[in-house]
This record gives sequence, structure tokens and C-alpha cells, in this order.
Amino acid sequence: MSQMQYPVGIIGGGAWGTALAAVMAQIHDRVLIWAREEAAVHSINNLHENSLFLPGTSLSSKIEATADLARMIACENLLIVTPAQHVRATLAALPDTQAPLILCAKGIEADTQMLVSDVAVTTRPGNPIAVLSGPTFAHEVAAGKPTAVTLATADQTLGSELMRRIATPSFRPYWSDDVVGAEIGGAVKNVLAIACGVVDGAGLGLNARAALIARGFAEMQRYGLARGAKAETLAGLSGLGDLVLTCSSENSRNFSLGRGLGQGQSSESLLADRKTVAEGAYTAPVLLQSATALDVEMPIVSAVCALLSGSATVDAVVAELLARPLKSESW
Repeated sequence: MSQMQYPVGIIGGGAWGTALAAVMAQIHDRVLIWAREEAAVHSINNLHENSLFLPGTSLSSKIEATADLARMIACENLLIVTPAQHVRATLAALPDTQAPLILCAKGIEADTQMLVSDVAVTTRPGNPIAVLSGPTFAHEVAAGKPTAVTLATADQTLGSELMRRIATPSFRPYWSDDVVGAEIGGAVKNVLAIACGVVDGAGLGLNARAALIARGFAEMQRYGLARGAKAETLAGLSGLGDLVLTCSSENSRNFSLGRGLGQGQSSESLLADRKTVAEGAYTAPVLLQSATALDVEMPIVSAVCALLSGSATVDAVVAELLARPLKSESW
């Protein structure tokens, strides 16, 4: 019998972390979630709802919230759901535990160009590491709607065990040994979703959006393969699947950010007005730096960076993309 109190813990009390806690409460008797915001902790514990980040979703009484990160060592498995740029600091502050860390953040660390899994291995070398990624809107997951995700681990035995611990009838993980591919799909699609939002906000039409998704996927493939990802992973749930979802709905934080840019608003005003993080805004410049260093062409990502920095207008960016040399579609 384990001495630990909680079969699973969630580190990160935003919408996605709360949704994962709701899923875990379907199959485990006790779930502990850590949130930085005292208001979120109070709301989950007393109202059984995260009114700050996932309002309107009723949560099981099996879910307990805490603002004390040290309490998370009482969990047998930990899902890390803090924003990508905060993962290093969060893991460094976490007291010693041997629990497997399932990384749910999608992004690339700005200062180092490291994937989140590399950050975790560097910061917590003694913990087993997995990556969870795929097409997931938090409110649908929390409502129990059918969802499929990629769970990537280098060790298949670990992956099989973790799948059994997190799978529910409506939440289905598929194992992959391609940790890099699962991470790159989730990071790049956030930037491409901003671009699709720009297309929508600027009224450029559905033809343009479909073309951007297809050409954006080509950029994802070029970059992913250059960093060692497998093509089949990028064409799966964590790559193409997540790309299609986030590029086609205003429920995507990145899409809605892009929509505002397409309507002529500044990135500063749009980002200042958000409680939740649009990861693509932070990933875009570091992704472009990394791609440049690898000699990988990513014109759509470059265009998003120009819009976010305010160095170009939507009209100028569109004109530049349309003026690119005619070439083979294959690459």
C-alpha cells in the first residue's frame, strides 16, 4: 500500500489543469490540484468550480485544491500544466519526489530554445518524463466529451502504465515513443493558430485559411524533422490533429489573439487583456530563432512574429506571403 495520499496531482490551476483534474476525478478517489491564485483554490474547494478560469463547469468533490506546492509530493503521478515559460521555475521549486511527470505545456523555452521535456530532464533528472499533447479544448474535456491525445514516452513500459492511470471512457491516450514530435506539434500549432486567426479577423476567407493550414503544416514538418521528430507523429493527434482544432475555432486562445491582430488591434493591448496565456505569442519569436539556426524556412511563423512585434501591418504581411517565389508544393 502506497503511503501517498493522492493517485494523481495536477500542477497548474488554469482551464486545462482544471479540466484534467475533472477527468482524473472520474477514475480516482482523490485528486489534488495546485493553483497559484488563492481565488481559484477557494473556488474549487468551496464552490466545486474554478470560477476564475473554467466558469460554469461543475467539479467533483473528489478534487481538492491547494496553493502550497510542497503538498504535491503526496501525489503518485504529477501532471505539469503550468505555462511553458514557467515550467523550469515550477519544477525547481517542487520538493523532492520520484513521481512520473506528465508534461502538458505546449511551447519552447524562450531563453534556451529547449523543449519542455528537455527542461524537465535538466531540472528533474531523477523523475520519469512523459509528454501529453493533442487536440483538446478544456471545456469539452471537462464536460466528458470524447477526446484523444498522444502520450509520448521514450520507455514503452512507462507509457503503458501511465496510459492506464489517466485513460477514461471519454479520454483516450495513444502511446508514442516520439517525445520530440509530440512536443513540436503542440508548440508550432499555437503559432499557426495565431496566423489563422489573423486570416479570420482580416476577412480573407475560408480558402485562405485552408491554404494557411496546409502550408503551415508543411512548416511544422520541416522544422520537426530538422529537430528529430518523426513524420507520422507530426501527422497524428499532437501535430495535424491539434493544428486543425486550434486553427478553426475562436475557443482557441491563440486563434482569438490572431483574430484581434487581423482586426487591427495591437498585440500589447490584446495580451494585457487576458487572464489566460496564449502560448503562441511567446513561442513565435523563439521558434523563428531556432528555425533560422537550423536553416529551416518558416515564412508563416516569420509573418506572425512581425505582427506580434508591430513591425509590419496585416496588409504588408499578406502581400509579402503572396509575393513569395512560385515553387513545388512538396516542400
